[in-house]
Amino acid sequence: MDTKQYILSPREAHAAEQQWRIVKRSVDARQRELKVHLTVLTDEEGRPVEKDDVRYTKYEAPVFQDVHEAKRQVIIIGAGPAGLFAALTLIEHGIKPVIYERGKDVSERKKDIALLNRNEGLNPESNYCFGEGGAGTFSDGKLFSRSKKRGDMQRVMELFHYFGAPDTVLYEAHAHIGSDKLPTIIKRMRKCILEHGGEIHFETCITSLKDISHQPSAVSQTPVILAIGHSAHDTYRMLAAEGVKIETKGFAMGVRIEHPQELINTIFYFKNRHLDNSTSRHAENIIQYIGNASYSLVTQVDGRGVYSFCMCPGGHIVPAGSSPDECVVNGMSASHRNSPYANSGMVVQINPEDIPGDDPLRGLEYQEALEREAWKQSAISSQPSAAPAQRMKDFVEGKASKSLPACSYLPGIVPSRLDEWLPAHIGKRLQQGFRDFDKKYHGFLTNDAVILGVESRSSSAVRIVRDPETLQSVSTPLLYPCGEGAGYAGGITSSALDGINAAKKIAELAQ
Repeated sequence: MDTKQYILSPREAHAAEQQWRIVKRSVDARQRELKVHLTVLTDEEGRPVEKDDVRYTKYEAPVFQDVHEAKRQVIIIGAGPAGLFAALTLIEHGIKPVIYERGKDVSERKKDIALLNRNEGLNPESNYCFGEGGAGTFSDGKLFSRSKKRGDMQRVMELFHYFGAPDTVLYEAHAHIGSDKLPTIIKRMRKCILEHGGEIHFETCITSLKDISHQPSAVSQTPVILAIGHSAHDTYRMLAAEGVKIETKGFAMGVRIEHPQELINTIFYFKNRHLDNSTSRHAENIIQYIGNASYSLVTQVDGRGVYSFCMCPGGHIVPAGSSPDECVVNGMSASHRNSPYANSGMVVQINPEDIPGDDPLRGLEYQEALEREAWKQSAISSQPSAAPAQRMKDFVEGKASKSLPACSYLPGIVPSRLDEWLPAHIGKRLQQGFRDFDKKYHGFLTNDAVILGVESRSSSAVRIVRDPETLQSVSTPLLYPCGEGAGYAGGITSSALDGINAAKKIAELAQ
């Protein structure tokens, strides 16, 4: 089939999306007037294909086999995107997946997260990091990856759509499902796995590779996909103790910043032009058609990258720690992205040589030390999950914030001098980075924005070394490290794709 490209106004693009089969969509805010770029599927005569024309399938639907009595099985540790998509792929190939997940199913996990947001305690095994669906389930659900060479990323989007994601995931340049919608999709994936003969064991934490079965050398007999996520620090330590080769890798740490969404819309959609009442109404109409503005910012400061990460328009900041004596923050958005706040991680690149020593786990220890410091800074509050915070301009100018603005972070924020206790190679670079961003987007550096500490789980600080061809651990045969926790992915979609690739490799070797 052929396609045709259109450059339309937001209103025209919105109308076209209701009628035509869209292949790709992106918003262009670089010019004086906002435009939407649409690529549309066309028929043999060059006319746009109607949205619901059944003659043109969106994609080839998956075919899942019955694996109840399958002779081959694969153990999967972790039910995040890497683990779930690996399981679905194995079933397509007639192999039975057996999943072990340390956390709870997504419905029970919701209850623990609600308690956490109400400052009623953290469950170390069921929270924003651990549980069915992984960290991404309640952390916005953005389906975007910069990876172009790891495989068929579009197939990941198609599987999400097959299990209930909206049509937009098939064509949006920065597709998004939303933390309110993802749990239902995860449940459908679980139902599919179980109905076709797979197994899922919740609240089962693997404390040794030998625990996987009662056999003394289980890993040597059954393939194991290791999809543990970036926060399973105890599992990393277990693996290192049992001789699995692990190395330090680069990662990033910093803060989470929150602006009023209206300000972000003005800066990034309307070039900071003054909006009178008439123009403001026009702006509201545009946002109705294309959604709240997002941003992606990057600069270099003293040889290290400073950049935005996991930007959540119309979102909320959430407590993302996995231990009661640490403070970690992250961001999320519901599907409509309609809160009055816009938040993003703002992080600084950290290379292995930036941390003294040669312990392959030293990056984890560095993360944990800063997370504990953030917790100490907020411990003066009676709110167990409160986060230390400072107004943005005060942080850059090295001043105490006499008050804090309203914030989406439900457990509460506590005034703190982040400019003093953040390590200099992080804090100083963030300060200069904010100045750089304001030069290009005037108004971004403002005391109407607030920063919270710390954003420390943007990626794994270790890599479980694997053979690039077989995808197996170089030290432990038939152990397949994959996903973000293994150091080979950076989000929902790239983790899902890495899980698919691991499952396919196992299926190839089993033939």
